[in-house]
Amino acid sequence: MPYTVLLRDVFGFDAFRPGQEDIVRAVTEGQNVLAIMPTGGGKSLCFQLPALMREGVTVVISPLIALMRDQVRALQAVGVSAGALTSGNTPEETDAVWEALEQGTLKLLYIAPERLAAGSSMGMLRRIGVSMIAVDEAHCVSQWGHDFRPDYLRIGELRQALGVPLAAFTATADEETQAEIINKLFDGIAPASFLHGFDRPNLHLAFAAKDQPRKQILKFASARHGQSGIVYCGTRAKTETLAQALREAGHSACHYHGGMDAEDRRIVETRFQREDGLIVVATVAFGMGVDKPDIRWVAHADLPKSIESYYQEIGRGGRDGAPAETLTLFGADDIRLRRSQIDEGVAPADRKMADHARLNALLGLAEALTCRRVTLLKYFGESGATCDNCDLCDSPPELFDGTQPVRMALSAILRTGEWFGTGHLIDVLRGNDTEKVRQRAHNELPTFGVGRAISKAQWQAIFRQMMGYDLIRPDPERHGGLRFTENARPLLKGEAEIQLRKDSINAAANESRPVVKSLVSEEDAPLLSALKAKRRALAEQEKVPAYIIFNDKTLIEMAERRPANLDEMASVGGVGAKKLESYGQAFLSVIIGVETPMHPARRKMAGRPGGDVFDQLVARQKELERGAFEAEKPLSCSTATLRNISKIRPKSLEQLGQITGMNPARTERFGAAFLEILQSA
Repeated sequence: MPYTVLLRDVFGFDAFRPGQEDIVRAVTEGQNVLAIMPTGGGKSLCFQLPALMREGVTVVISPLIALMRDQVRALQAVGVSAGALTSGNTPEETDAVWEALEQGTLKLLYIAPERLAAGSSMGMLRRIGVSMIAVDEAHCVSQWGHDFRPDYLRIGELRQALGVPLAAFTATADEETQAEIINKLFDGIAPASFLHGFDRPNLHLAFAAKDQPRKQILKFASARHGQSGIVYCGTRAKTETLAQALREAGHSACHYHGGMDAEDRRIVETRFQREDGLIVVATVAFGMGVDKPDIRWVAHADLPKSIESYYQEIGRGGRDGAPAETLTLFGADDIRLRRSQIDEGVAPADRKMADHARLNALLGLAEALTCRRVTLLKYFGESGATCDNCDLCDSPPELFDGTQPVRMALSAILRTGEWFGTGHLIDVLRGNDTEKVRQRAHNELPTFGVGRAISKAQWQAIFRQMMGYDLIRPDPERHGGLRFTENARPLLKGEAEIQLRKDSINAAANESRPVVKSLVSEEDAPLLSALKAKRRALAEQEKVPAYIIFNDKTLIEMAERRPANLDEMASVGGVGAKKLESYGQAFLSVIIGVETPMHPARRKMAGRPGGDVFDQLVARQKELERGAFEAEKPLSCSTATLRNISKIRPKSLEQLGQITGMNPARTERFGAAFLEILQSA
């Protein structure tokens, strides 16, 4: 039966949407396919229609039960035999799926990737006659993507074991994510690829700096009263309080997050699908694959973690092609939170740097100078877009030549060795004579005080825009020290100029709202994040709660005091002898950036009076190892002997000679020098 007949008779469409027909043809022919299409572009049709054209069962691997149930319901409603095997099934639903499989009538079987971990799954899939695998939300296979699901990594093995073609679909995947999808799902052999644009011209894009954010969200929702909308929040608690505020303002609203009971989440999903004008206030746990076509607005009460996440989330609005509006609020606290989440993760340093670059790209969108749509699509490799449907096209911001202050900032970064964060750099630029500045002689730099005329808040806004331009990135290995990117070099050399937004700088100058108190200073926050990442890794390794390793108070003191050795580490509150021996070296290496191995015997003396004496004895022994004139036979004392000397503190050569290991030859060579050290101590 021709595609067009099935398209009309089964799915009720007179024509394909742009790009769909080529993908449908490739999938039907049995090619391996990677299709990247905008949210609302009709991805599901591109594997559902071929499933009807091909013999056997198409297995659809999808990440969310709610998404699978929605698609199964929709297929059954148009007469297609489809079913899902999920933990949310009733016994009757599961029996119906198995019966259809036994009779050979089922065309599409939906399963979650986690089911592939069950040993029985492979045998079942071989037995039912699978002819094709479709992977929805394929970016979940990638650790570069924004919804990594480790069970997706088994799909490549499944494709090989069954020997069938695979079609992978996603709405957002940059070049790194695409490369990892190809590597993990297709063994690095490029499939037929279809990139059908990321542009959603019906979505109005808008960002705003936070200024009483609850009022901002309530005002945005009130202007769209009675329309279905989603508000994304950064925390579970915020979803509940904001949903309550919306209800008190007369809206129909409910909250949704991963900590709710499964049944309560299912009730919210069902209400959202069926009720007009309902607002769901949710964490990112809500919405992947949401198929409600008439969501008229999407707001972010907090900054998302990347452009990919942002575009995936706003893409749930206006899937029917009619106009939909978006609003994303952002503030300095959001950026600090996102930075710390990256730094506290257990990913390797290069991946953390890449994640900081992704966050920079999102800041670049938030602080964009001109059309947001052009900026957004450029990130995904598209050019030539037109807009007239974003806040910056509606009301272009006033710009000014920011070359001079940006060069000042870059010079301060360069002259301090790319080792410091914005807090210290602003102190240098503003000429603040702090202890840290004096300690490092940064008050003697040519850049000291050159930016006095610019307030601290304004400098913070300038640094934020510099990050948006991706001129600088925090380096996790330098505890958040800002480092240049290649984009900064032409500015440093005087070969380029730069424009900044005046409204952001002015808003910072006039800002009077209270700043959220953080656990440590801005300068120490990246180190605290790194210490938490080490704690998390050790806790996972030992299968204990994180606080068992060290509590937050102890890590905060480490970040503030920055002990340089185990002796100093031992004086940190909460670091007892046992924990110092077990974990001290690991946390010290995070603080000072290098491994400093210590003999186990010396490690047991860390933080005790004898430790310093022991170190001096070791150093003096090394100097006298071959005698005063370096011409005698090598001689040395054991670690145990030196440790006993440092503990017993003999006062004469006779007492020294009585210590185990100090024979006459050792006493003669080292005795006088050792006693001199002991007397000084």
